[in-house]
Amino acid sequence: MGAVSAFSANSAAWGKGSSAHKEEKMGFTHLHVHTEYSLLDGAARIRELVSRAKELGMDSLAITDHGNMYGAIAFYKECMKQGIKPVIGMETYVAPNSIYEKQGTRENGHLVLLCKNETGYKNLIKLSSIAFVDGFYYRPRIDYNLLEKHCEGLVCLSACLAGDIPQLLLMNRYDEARRLAKRLQGMFGDDFYIELQNHGIPEQLIVLPRLDALAKELGIKTVATNDIHYVRKEDAEAQDVLLCIQTGHFVDETNRMRMQADEFYLKSEEEMLRRMSGYEEAVRNTAEAAQKCSLTIEFGKRHLPGFTAPDGMTNEQYLRRLCTDGLRRRYGEPTKEHLERLEYELNVIISMGFVDYYLIVWDFIHFAKTHGIPVGPGRGSGAASIAAYAMGITDIDPIRYNLIFERFLNPERVSMPDFDVDFCYERRQEVIEYVKNKYGSDHVAQIVTFGTMAARGAVRDVGRVLRIPYQDVDRIAKLIPQEKDITLSRAAELVPELKNLCETDDSVKRLMMLAMKVEGLPRNTSTHAAGVVISSLPTMELVPLQRNDEAVTTQFTMTELEELGMLKMDFLGLRTLTVIRYCCEYIKQSGGTPPDFDNCNYDDKCVYDLISSGDTVGVFQLESGGMTHFMMQMKPTSLEDIIAGISLYRPGPMDQIPRYIECKQNPGAVKYETELLRPILNATYGCMVYQEQVMQIVRDLAGYSLGRSDLIRRAMSKKKHDVMAQERKNFIYGVEEDGVVKIDGALRRGVSKEAAEKIFDEMMDFASYAFNKAHAACYAVVAYRTALLKCLHPAEFMTALINSYLTAADRVSFYIYYCRKHGIKILPPDINRSEARFSVENGSVRFGLAAIRNVGEGAMNDVLEERSRGGAFSDFSNFLRRTSDGLNKRLLEGLIKAGCFDCFGVSRKYLTAHFEQEFTAAAAERKRLETGQLSLFDFGGDDGGSMMNTVSEADKADMKTEFELDILLRAEKEVLGVYVSGHPLMEYEAALSALTPCIELAEADGSGAIHDNQTVTAGGIIGSLRTRAVKSGAGLMAYAVLEDMSGSIEIAAFPSIYQKYASLIANDKCVAVRGRFSMREDRDNSILIDEIVPLQKGSKNAGEKRLALNFLSDALHLRNAAVELLHRFPGNTEVLFRDAATGKVLLAPCHCCVNCAEELLFELKRMLGEENVKIVRKK
Repeated sequence: MGAVSAFSANSAAWGKGSSAHKEEKMGFTHLHVHTEYSLLDGAARIRELVSRAKELGMDSLAITDHGNMYGAIAFYKECMKQGIKPVIGMETYVAPNSIYEKQGTRENGHLVLLCKNETGYKNLIKLSSIAFVDGFYYRPRIDYNLLEKHCEGLVCLSACLAGDIPQLLLMNRYDEARRLAKRLQGMFGDDFYIELQNHGIPEQLIVLPRLDALAKELGIKTVATNDIHYVRKEDAEAQDVLLCIQTGHFVDETNRMRMQADEFYLKSEEEMLRRMSGYEEAVRNTAEAAQKCSLTIEFGKRHLPGFTAPDGMTNEQYLRRLCTDGLRRRYGEPTKEHLERLEYELNVIISMGFVDYYLIVWDFIHFAKTHGIPVGPGRGSGAASIAAYAMGITDIDPIRYNLIFERFLNPERVSMPDFDVDFCYERRQEVIEYVKNKYGSDHVAQIVTFGTMAARGAVRDVGRVLRIPYQDVDRIAKLIPQEKDITLSRAAELVPELKNLCETDDSVKRLMMLAMKVEGLPRNTSTHAAGVVISSLPTMELVPLQRNDEAVTTQFTMTELEELGMLKMDFLGLRTLTVIRYCCEYIKQSGGTPPDFDNCNYDDKCVYDLISSGDTVGVFQLESGGMTHFMMQMKPTSLEDIIAGISLYRPGPMDQIPRYIECKQNPGAVKYETELLRPILNATYGCMVYQEQVMQIVRDLAGYSLGRSDLIRRAMSKKKHDVMAQERKNFIYGVEEDGVVKIDGALRRGVSKEAAEKIFDEMMDFASYAFNKAHAACYAVVAYRTALLKCLHPAEFMTALINSYLTAADRVSFYIYYCRKHGIKILPPDINRSEARFSVENGSVRFGLAAIRNVGEGAMNDVLEERSRGGAFSDFSNFLRRTSDGLNKRLLEGLIKAGCFDCFGVSRKYLTAHFEQEFTAAAAERKRLETGQLSLFDFGGDDGGSMMNTVSEADKADMKTEFELDILLRAEKEVLGVYVSGHPLMEYEAALSALTPCIELAEADGSGAIHDNQTVTAGGIIGSLRTRAVKSGAGLMAYAVLEDMSGSIEIAAFPSIYQKYASLIANDKCVAVRGRFSMREDRDNSILIDEIVPLQKGSKNAGEKRLALNFLSDALHLRNAAVELLHRFPGNTEVLFRDAATGKVLLAPCHCCVNCAEELLFELKRMLGEENVKIVRKK
């Protein structure tokens, strides 16, 4: 709001015909300017651009990005901040004819439009929106008829060489150029200018006098522009690199798109006068054009849609009724604490003007819940509102979990509230459609987001267009730490090797210099995963729109929309809610009753036992290797523990984990600086974990209001040192004004000065990474619900989980592996028993038909419909006669390979050999029946054509002869993506167990303890082999996929390695690979092979073995847990306990000897970590 006021105060000096301005020198203004938001074309960062204009003494500056208004708000704010008048505009693309003609030439004319006032701004928004939504054809386009309807309030320039008028003049089509100029003059009057440019380009030198002559003939003024694409002349090379990244070309190519000079920078007035010698009047006229443009953009004015309460009630009355009714539903008889908290919240909501906001959110959540669409328990600080809890917006009791309302709505910090809502990801769009229908589709839009060139990505992109060898670029990129918000300049400071290379290697120096210049620039737009904006007016009247694929989105970001007073909602699609939904459906289908989550106490012991045991696969937020290990150490016993665990397991708070675990297991170790901290930190065993605890401490120990405490928390988290120095004093000594104590301070409340200082310092250290407890509580509730379902209904839960990942073969493979290891049988697909998706069958998981490759869900639904109508298929021929109309040979072959017809007692081998003739016969019979106008199903009982009835007795034996197991499994893998009947590696289990150390490929996604460049060993079966020649001519490089029973990873062999091991690097070979683990941010992880050996069947290469387990001396709880697990797998293999600190090895007692089953090794590795569980040979 301050920026707007500053603008208004100076508007007179910037207005048209200002006397102050006339007394100044010429006041040249750049009116044709491309910022970083001319994506992968403009290299001028807004802040640097405005700073440079100010440095050159300019008092105004325009933004005219290609076809969009992406940067308008950021540019406006930066100009206001630096005291420069912003001129908002756009260089639009103009279609040759109508925007609705979308064929033929891709070439469009250019035209520059600038906003004179609010009317012009609204018209520019409409033009930009229509250009994207209706006129897009390679580029967002308008046409002259459209422009004529929306020209009011705009200044128009004829644009650069790509403008229609310059192009017509270059082609000597003077009369057409003249007609177009007169048409634009008729639209804009004196606000139309002929644009003159001179970068020394030959075509410009030709057209420049022609443009000037045309302007003089028609009495049109000229303006000089420089078509800025970068800030300084030395940035030309970086902008050229950016163009190459956009177009996919190399810098050294001659026949490519490029700027034809290095003159497209922000020039001074003096430089422009020299360059435009002979056309000085055009330079002077820019001041006149800029003076015409005086636009004030209003921030903070709310554009919320209205809500209409039913039954003649006011919205406030309706909100109160929903809350009081809901409070009784939640609590039965609400206590005084409940009622007082609700009344306080309602008063805040009403006074801050957010009644409609609460009702709008309640309305679409109510729609979802009453239409069977799963809704999450909440997300973010909104879960701290008892009003939201009573209305059913959230499902977290804020009183029980001590959540602070002021963290969400603070009367001392006026800002829009923000309810983020999770929905079942399959049905999220239904809620968005409901909102569109209720408020009007033109009042609702999704929100744009920008992909930017991150540090590593910038290095890789620049290296590619410079033709630097891939391995060199990869080495440089991997030196850059994978930290949040890391920059290249910061990386060069942090990494000595990178710094040294920049100083000693000219090619690296150039690469890094150019990468730094493009780093952070926006490169593309996409649709925000969840953001939706709802407005009181049609969105196109308030903000520019665009089309991203099928979604209509804003051109402004989420933050900018909020600043403009737009109502932004996050409609998030959460896979876990879909899993819960399907799991509950499967429970009902199996005759069970799903848990009642609406009346859940979150105290079921089986849930905490499951989590403590490390069996967290599929449990929301808890299934990563590190989190699983943490939960096993913590051994949670309440939801508060899960909430704390989710909050602690992040960079920063992780340092508190050992202390938290120690204090939880030994409450006597908890120490408080003052007893006033006990009620605040008791739930987290004396540790600061949450943002809310910081707020409570400054309130209870020093007497701050909760509103002010939230302001302090925010200042702490942002490290505002000047503010904190004063607040440290206030916290300790309090605040007294005119003899009145405003804040008690810790000393007045009995806290010693030393303790107060120590507590404040600890809060300062902690506040920047503290977590929002309300958000963690929401996550913990979902985690508990998934764990409860897994405990009580494991088959149903795993079935739902697998179905949620149907298109991700690696995840399906891992979950099938998990099911087998935990006693959940995986049944193969069966044409008479399978559903379209995976289903539950007597406690087992049945493979789904639609999961078979080359088999669509639509075709299978038709098959299932026929099966439901006509009963089970009696044999293969019966199946074909009843369904062949919607099938094809490729689909049938997939069903055969998957084993769908095994139930008919005919081998897959026989069906593969004969199915085509059966299919042809069935199709012919169908055609004959249709020709005779008879229903095929009138003959449903006639199996005269059955395969079993038309072969001789001698041939029936062939029908039972099956493929060899390896062929059978290979075919299954081809169509199912996983092995179902068995696994080729089952014969190699002993060999795999003997590999030390050996990783499970499920851990190769980077979530485990494996790090980049680590030497690893992995065993598995090779598939998807492909080779390519390397550019150096050194030979062939091989790529393949290595798969074990838990997952898969890409493996790569350089030419020398491939030549050495070519006989082993082949499809379907079972091998052990040793090599370097390669982690890449731009592609999947891989292993670069150093050595490869074949696996041997049986136990020939296993030898006599022992199970070796590593422990730290003080990890007694882990050792005890491991011993308990060992007792579940009695056998003959001896166990060694090794102290990781001292190296001392102890042979476990005989009663600890085990059977080294994969399930045991699986659980031990999850419990202790991959590196601490080894199979070693007995010496």
